[in-house]
Amino acid sequence: MDVLPELTDDEQDRYAWQLTHPDFGLAGQRRLKGAAVLISRAGGVGGSVALQLAAAGVGRLILAHAGNLRLNDLNRQLLMTTAGVGRPRIESAERRLKELNPNIAIETVDENIAESNAADLVGRCDVVVSAAPLFSERLLMNREAVRQQKPLIDCAMYELEGRLTTVIPGRTACLNCLYPEPPPNWKRQFPVFSAVSSTVGSLAAMEVIKVIAGLGESLAGRLLLFDLRNMAFRTLPVARREDCATCGVNQNLTFAP
Repeated sequence: MDVLPELTDDEQDRYAWQLTHPDFGLAGQRRLKGAAVLISRAGGVGGSVALQLAAAGVGRLILAHAGNLRLNDLNRQLLMTTAGVGRPRIESAERRLKELNPNIAIETVDENIAESNAADLVGRCDVVVSAAPLFSERLLMNREAVRQQKPLIDCAMYELEGRLTTVIPGRTACLNCLYPEPPPNWKRQFPVFSAVSSTVGSLAAMEVIKVIAGLGESLAGRLLLFDLRNMAFRTLPVARREDCATCGVNQNLTFAP
């Protein structure tokens, strides 16, 4: 981004507490304001990512999520309300985020990521957040992020466990390096507490903020694993695979220096 947008007086007041961070300041906030982030999807994990990024002042959020809200979504999908049951989830998500921060732009797509829209949606953003429950969708986002050289934060949970990694195309392993094939017998529905999905989403949002603002050390090249049963957190190094079908040496990809 060549020219960063200025902050209004209202924005400087709204973000005053985070502007005091010595490694962030006005320059970091202006980078957030000038950035666009694609989030798929806006449920328990992705909705928490969106909520935190809206609070932080990311300028434009692109939310991709198909389908209507069900009553049993409400134990974890914190952007939704009971009044929205039977209506498109994306409507509730947009309304809640604009109530929280009217200064940001919200672009909604009532579709899940698929071959028909992945390239276009990834092309509209600066950073990709993959929070989809289906590995096929996550691997598709990973492929497009690598091809278009967009940083990708992949976040997932299962029961009381969570995992998170940051992909920087050309520098780190991609999601396909970790999962050459979607795990067999993966279940679409599994036990979920909102506290777990929100934890993963908040950590992923912080990764987005760090990548955009150049703050701290991201999880690039590392995989964070945690288990809230015993509050155990650990990080593991992740290496690129030369034979990776997405970012391997034979894929004829050209990365920026």
